[in-house]
Amino acid sequence: MSAELNGKRVAFLVTDGFEQVELTGPREALEQSGAVVDILSDKEGTVRGWNHDQPADEFAVDATFESAHLDLYDALVLPGGVQNSDTIRLIPAAQKLVKSHDSAGKPLAVICHGGWLLVSCGLAKGKRLTSYKTLQDDIRNAGGDWVDEEVVVDGNLITSRQPDDIPAFNRQLIKALAA
Repeated sequence: MSAELNGKRVAFLVTDGFEQVELTGPREALEQSGAVVDILSDKEGTVRGWNHDQPADEFAVDATFESAHLDLYDALVLPGGVQNSDTIRLIPAAQKLVKSHDSAGKPLAVICHGGWLLVSCGLAKGKRLTSYKTLQDDIRNAGGDWVDEEVVVDGNLITSRQPDDIPAFNRQLIKALAA
């Protein structure tokens, strides 16, 4: 285990139906680098991941969107998954966390369909970013500059297209946290 991220804390914002590998891959890389990772959700208890279109594992929720203390977190990660992303984008407490975190200039890392929450928060406008290809019209219509690249960094925003891009996504997230 590396110690480059000792003292750093990262929150993953998810609801049931998130793409499991988009949580487990980055979480493992962050923990191996010394970061503490929490899972935040809209409910207490557990949240269920999905492997594409099939239910997968349950994960313990550390805090709800309503009860989370944003000042504890050095970065937020928004995994995708169509079901999760379509649900979370309409939750006012999730939007509030993301907007506040962005206003603080802290790393905000988004994978795949997670970009829908950026669109709903008004954070895509004027930003260069990527996502799963089916979101490109939504992002462009929200004023963003969508590009087809494995990972894009624009200020504090780190975006990635899909699970295949997770290694590049992890490198950029760890780099931003270590800076």
